[in-house]
Amino acid sequence: MRPQPYIAMNEALYLRNPESSELGKKIIRHSIELIHLNGLEAFTFRKLAEHIGTTEAGVYRYFENKHKLLVYLTAWYWGWLEFQITFATNNIQDPFVKLEKVISLLAAPVEDDERTEHVNEYMLHQIIIEEGSKAYMTKHVEDDNKLHYFKPYKHLCAAIGEMISQCNPNYKYPRSLATTIVEMAHFQNYFRVHLPSLTDFGPSKNERDVIEFLNDLIFASIRKK
Repeated sequence: MRPQPYIAMNEALYLRNPESSELGKKIIRHSIELIHLNGLEAFTFRKLAEHIGTTEAGVYRYFENKHKLLVYLTAWYWGWLEFQITFATNNIQDPFVKLEKVISLLAAPVEDDERTEHVNEYMLHQIIIEEGSKAYMTKHVEDDNKLHYFKPYKHLCAAIGEMISQCNPNYKYPRSLATTIVEMAHFQNYFRVHLPSLTDFGPSKNERDVIEFLNDLIFASIRKK
Protein backbone atom coordinates (compact mmCIF):
# COMPACT_ATOMS: atom_id res chain seq x y z
CA MET A 1 0.00 0.00 0.00
CA ARG A 2 1.38 3.40 -0.98
CA PRO A 3 2.07 5.61 2.08
CA GLN A 4 0.39 8.95 2.64
CA PRO A 5 2.54 11.71 1.08
CA TYR A 6 3.91 14.34 3.45
CA ILE A 7 4.85 17.63 1.81
CA ALA A 8 6.93 20.03 3.90
CA MET A 9 6.14 23.62 2.88
CA ASN A 10 8.15 26.82 3.20
CA GLU A 11 6.52 28.94 5.91
CA ALA A 12 7.54 32.13 4.09
CA LEU A 13 4.94 31.38 1.41
CA TYR A 14 1.92 31.85 3.62
CA LEU A 15 0.67 34.04 6.47
CA ARG A 16 -1.27 31.18 8.03
CA ASN A 17 -0.74 27.52 7.22
CA PRO A 18 -3.64 26.52 4.93
CA GLU A 19 -3.25 22.91 6.07
CA SER A 20 -4.22 23.97 9.61
CA SER A 21 -7.92 24.66 9.01
CA GLU A 22 -10.87 23.65 6.87
CA LEU A 23 -11.04 27.14 5.36
CA GLY A 24 -7.36 26.95 4.44
CA LYS A 25 -7.87 23.61 2.72
CA LYS A 26 -10.90 25.01 0.88
CA ILE A 27 -8.74 27.90 -0.32
CA ILE A 28 -6.20 25.44 -1.76
CA ARG A 29 -8.80 23.11 -3.30
CA HIS A 30 -10.89 25.82 -4.93
CA SER A 31 -7.89 27.89 -6.02
CA ILE A 32 -6.74 24.90 -8.02
CA GLU A 33 -10.20 24.48 -9.53
CA LEU A 34 -10.57 28.16 -10.51
CA ILE A 35 -7.05 28.57 -11.90
CA HIS A 36 -7.45 25.35 -13.86
CA LEU A 37 -10.81 26.51 -15.22
CA ASN A 38 -10.09 30.17 -16.02
CA GLY A 39 -6.31 30.68 -15.89
CA LEU A 40 -4.13 32.65 -13.50
CA GLU A 41 -4.78 36.06 -15.08
CA ALA A 42 -8.54 35.82 -14.49
CA PHE A 43 -8.12 34.44 -10.97
CA THR A 44 -8.57 36.86 -8.05
CA PHE A 45 -8.98 36.46 -4.31
CA ARG A 46 -12.36 38.20 -4.59
CA LYS A 47 -13.63 35.56 -7.03
CA LEU A 48 -12.18 32.82 -4.85
CA ALA A 49 -13.88 34.22 -1.74
CA GLU A 50 -17.24 34.41 -3.51
CA HIS A 51 -16.79 30.86 -4.80
CA ILE A 52 -16.16 29.33 -1.37
CA GLY A 53 -18.52 31.58 0.61
CA THR A 54 -16.04 33.56 2.67
CA THR A 55 -14.66 37.11 2.67
CA GLU A 56 -11.78 38.38 0.59
CA ALA A 57 -10.10 39.41 3.85
CA GLY A 58 -10.40 35.81 4.99
CA VAL A 59 -8.35 34.65 1.99
CA TYR A 60 -5.74 37.34 2.61
CA ARG A 61 -5.26 35.99 6.14
CA TYR A 62 -3.67 32.93 4.51
CA PHE A 63 -1.82 34.35 1.49
CA GLU A 64 -0.37 37.79 0.88
CA ASN A 65 -1.12 37.70 -2.86
CA LYS A 66 -1.89 35.31 -5.68
CA HIS A 67 1.77 35.08 -6.72
CA LYS A 68 2.66 33.52 -3.38
CA LEU A 69 -0.35 31.26 -3.70
CA LEU A 70 0.88 30.11 -7.12
CA VAL A 71 4.39 29.49 -5.76
CA TYR A 72 2.83 27.54 -2.90
CA LEU A 73 0.86 25.37 -5.32
CA THR A 74 3.86 24.72 -7.56
CA ALA A 75 6.11 23.96 -4.59
CA TRP A 76 3.50 21.54 -3.24
CA TYR A 77 3.32 19.80 -6.60
CA TRP A 78 7.11 19.39 -6.90
CA GLY A 79 7.27 17.98 -3.39
CA TRP A 80 4.42 15.59 -4.16
CA LEU A 81 6.04 14.52 -7.45
CA GLU A 82 9.39 13.84 -5.78
CA PHE A 83 7.53 11.68 -3.27
CA GLN A 84 5.97 9.70 -6.14
CA ILE A 85 9.34 9.32 -7.87
CA THR A 86 11.07 8.17 -4.69
CA PHE A 87 8.37 5.61 -4.02
CA ALA A 88 8.30 4.35 -7.64
CA THR A 89 12.09 3.99 -7.97
CA ASN A 90 13.00 2.89 -4.46
CA ASN A 91 13.61 -0.75 -5.38
CA ILE A 92 15.12 -0.14 -8.82
CA GLN A 93 18.89 -0.61 -8.93
CA ASP A 94 19.63 -0.01 -12.63
CA PRO A 95 20.06 3.79 -13.05
CA PHE A 96 18.89 3.65 -16.69
CA VAL A 97 15.67 1.88 -15.71
CA LYS A 98 15.24 4.33 -12.85
CA LEU A 99 15.66 7.34 -15.14
CA GLU A 100 13.27 5.84 -17.68
CA LYS A 101 10.69 5.52 -14.90
CA VAL A 102 11.23 9.17 -13.95
CA ILE A 103 10.70 10.31 -17.55
CA SER A 104 7.46 8.35 -17.69
CA LEU A 105 6.21 9.92 -14.45
CA LEU A 106 7.08 13.42 -15.68
CA ALA A 107 5.41 13.12 -19.09
CA ALA A 108 2.47 10.83 -18.43
CA PRO A 109 -0.98 12.09 -17.36
CA VAL A 110 -1.43 12.55 -13.62
CA GLU A 111 -4.39 11.05 -11.82
CA ASP A 112 -5.97 12.62 -8.77
CA ASP A 113 -4.58 11.18 -5.53
CA GLU A 114 -7.61 10.49 -3.34
CA ARG A 115 -5.49 10.53 -0.18
CA THR A 116 -5.07 14.30 -0.52
CA GLU A 117 -8.69 15.45 -0.46
CA HIS A 118 -7.92 19.19 -0.65
CA VAL A 119 -5.64 18.86 -3.70
CA ASN A 120 -6.69 17.61 -7.11
CA GLU A 121 -3.36 16.51 -8.57
CA TYR A 122 -4.78 16.12 -12.06
CA MET A 123 -5.86 19.78 -12.16
CA LEU A 124 -2.69 20.91 -10.41
CA HIS A 125 -0.57 19.12 -13.01
CA GLN A 126 -2.38 21.01 -15.75
CA ILE A 127 -1.69 24.27 -13.88
CA ILE A 128 2.00 23.35 -13.68
CA ILE A 129 2.07 22.77 -17.44
CA GLU A 130 0.20 25.96 -18.33
CA GLU A 131 1.09 28.39 -15.53
CA GLY A 132 4.00 26.91 -13.58
CA SER A 133 6.77 28.98 -15.17
CA LYS A 134 5.03 32.15 -13.97
CA ALA A 135 6.07 31.21 -10.44
CA TYR A 136 9.72 32.01 -11.19
CA MET A 137 9.73 34.02 -14.43
CA THR A 138 9.34 37.33 -12.62
CA LYS A 139 11.38 40.47 -12.08
CA HIS A 140 11.84 39.56 -8.41
CA VAL A 141 12.94 35.96 -8.92
CA GLU A 142 16.30 36.54 -7.17
CA ASP A 143 14.55 37.85 -4.06
CA ASP A 144 12.17 34.89 -4.07
CA ASN A 145 15.09 32.53 -4.53
CA LYS A 146 16.83 33.97 -1.45
CA LEU A 147 13.74 32.98 0.51
CA HIS A 148 14.07 29.41 -0.85
CA TYR A 149 10.71 29.50 -2.63
CA PHE A 150 11.98 27.17 -5.35
CA LYS A 151 13.75 24.67 -3.13
CA PRO A 152 11.35 21.75 -3.91
CA TYR A 153 11.82 22.26 -7.67
CA LYS A 154 15.61 22.51 -7.32
CA HIS A 155 15.68 19.49 -5.02
CA LEU A 156 13.74 17.42 -7.56
CA CYS A 157 16.03 18.47 -10.43
CA ALA A 158 19.10 17.70 -8.31
CA ALA A 159 17.76 14.19 -7.64
CA ILE A 160 17.19 13.63 -11.37
CA GLY A 161 20.65 15.05 -12.12
CA GLU A 162 22.15 12.53 -9.71
CA MET A 163 20.40 9.70 -11.59
CA ILE A 164 21.86 11.01 -14.85
CA SER A 165 25.35 11.03 -13.30
CA GLN A 166 24.83 7.45 -12.17
CA CYS A 167 24.01 6.51 -15.77
CA ASN A 168 27.15 8.21 -17.06
CA PRO A 169 29.59 9.72 -14.53
CA ASN A 170 31.44 11.43 -17.40
CA TYR A 171 28.41 13.30 -18.69
CA LYS A 172 29.13 17.01 -18.30
CA TYR A 173 25.66 18.48 -17.96
CA PRO A 174 23.54 16.44 -15.53
CA ARG A 175 21.77 19.41 -13.91
CA SER A 176 21.03 21.12 -17.21
CA LEU A 177 19.69 17.89 -18.65
CA ALA A 178 17.57 17.31 -15.53
CA THR A 179 15.80 20.67 -15.84
CA THR A 180 15.45 20.08 -19.59
CA ILE A 181 13.65 16.79 -18.94
CA VAL A 182 11.20 18.43 -16.54
CA GLU A 183 10.46 21.49 -18.67
CA MET A 184 10.34 19.65 -21.98
CA ALA A 185 7.90 17.10 -20.60
CA HIS A 186 5.55 20.00 -19.88
CA PHE A 187 6.21 22.03 -23.03
CA GLN A 188 5.75 19.10 -25.39
CA ASN A 189 2.48 18.08 -23.78
CA TYR A 190 1.27 21.69 -23.88
CA PHE A 191 2.25 22.10 -27.53
CA ARG A 192 0.80 18.69 -28.39
CA VAL A 193 -2.64 19.87 -27.28
CA HIS A 194 -2.59 23.60 -28.06
CA LEU A 195 0.10 24.20 -30.72
CA PRO A 196 0.61 20.83 -32.41
CA SER A 197 2.51 22.30 -35.38
CA LEU A 198 5.41 22.91 -32.94
CA THR A 199 5.70 19.17 -32.31
CA ASP A 200 5.64 15.88 -34.15
CA PHE A 201 2.62 14.96 -32.10
CA GLY A 202 -1.00 16.08 -32.03
CA PRO A 203 -3.93 16.18 -29.62
CA SER A 204 -5.18 12.85 -30.95
CA LYS A 205 -1.82 11.15 -30.38
CA ASN A 206 -1.06 9.14 -27.25
CA GLU A 207 0.95 10.80 -24.46
CA ARG A 208 3.28 7.84 -24.80
CA ASP A 209 4.72 9.52 -27.92
CA VAL A 210 6.13 12.32 -25.77
CA ILE A 211 7.64 9.79 -23.38
CA GLU A 212 9.30 7.92 -26.25
CA PHE A 213 10.62 11.19 -27.67
CA LEU A 214 12.14 12.15 -24.32
CA ASN A 215 13.67 8.71 -23.88
CA ASP A 216 15.23 8.95 -27.33
CA LEU A 217 16.62 12.43 -26.70
CA ILE A 218 17.84 11.93 -23.14
CA PHE A 219 19.47 8.53 -23.49
CA ALA A 220 21.10 9.47 -26.79
CA SER A 221 22.72 12.40 -24.99
CA ILE A 222 23.82 10.37 -21.99
CA ARG A 223 25.30 7.52 -24.05
CA LYS A 224 27.40 9.79 -26.29
CA LYS A 225 31.12 9.20 -25.89
